[in-house]
Amino acid sequence: MLTDPISDMLTRIRNATMARHERVSVPASRLKRAVAEILASEGYVSSVQTEAGDDGREHLTMVLKYGRDRHPVIEGIRRVSRPGRRVYVACDDIQKIRQGLGISVLSTSRGVMSDREARKQGVGGELLCEVW
Repeated sequence: MLTDPISDMLTRIRNATMARHERVSVPASRLKRAVAEILASEGYVSSVQTEAGDDGREHLTMVLKYGRDRHPVIEGIRRVSRPGRRVYVACDDIQKIRQGLGISVLSTSRGVMSDREARKQGVGGELLCEVW
């Protein structure tokens, strides 16, 4: 059993981009689906689909994006808040990632959203991960 499924998802994405895979599949959950949809809406992955796996469970399949010379769009992805050390931020304390070129994903009282959306709505929450 995994103690940190979000970290597992981010590691699978990181490994797939380094190996230049076209798609990556992770076991599905509502939180993972929300994070994956944010990555898709921000342009880091092409699409997110829910599919039934061989074991009968749902899996999220993300189609990864690459630029020129198969250079991955996701240059880095990092888990911030983890089970051993939770990190919470207020809306005024949400920092920009790479001078605004990256995003942070937050779990707020209004759902999972990007840092830009959280600043716009004026809410803070748990800082799940950073993507650049």
